[in-house]
Amino acid sequence: MKKIVIMFVLLVMTITASAQFQEGKGYLGASLTGLNLHYNSADGFNLGVEAKAGYLFRDNWMLLGEASLNHNGSEAVADHITIGAGLRYYIIQNGLFLGVNGKYIHANHDYNDVMPGIEVGYAFFINRSVTIEPAIYYDHSFNDSNYSTVGLKIGLGIYLFDD
Repeated sequence: MKKIVIMFVLLVMTITASAQFQEGKGYLGASLTGLNLHYNSADGFNLGVEAKAGYLFRDNWMLLGEASLNHNGSEAVADHITIGAGLRYYIIQNGLFLGVNGKYIHANHDYNDVMPGIEVGYAFFINRSVTIEPAIYYDHSFNDSNYSTVGLKIGLGIYLFDD
């Protein structure tokens, strides 16, 4: 019973937290991509780090930049570096968002790919500015369909408020 009450309180706090996705706010995010649960035909073991930075240029609209370093068990693309940019729209003030992005991947000194992607996620506010952000995503590979990826990732975000 105690666990149910705690979960209910956390849910209410999350729903009632004012996300304040207002123009002029900054954002920093990070995730361990080893927690990035995904499937594609080419990867094996996956481990890496990802960093994001963003800016709310209009209410509910965020421009994002990201970089990551990954290692997986695939022979073809064992180690790769990714840089990208994206756009996020917060549908409702409690944190539900849609995102689109484009990424450039460089791997093993001879593999390059451009991958557009989409994501749906939720910003669970732990306090006024820190979030846990699970998201479901799809990245499409134009070079080799075996590298097109469907996945679930969990990250940590910090919304930088100036007041």
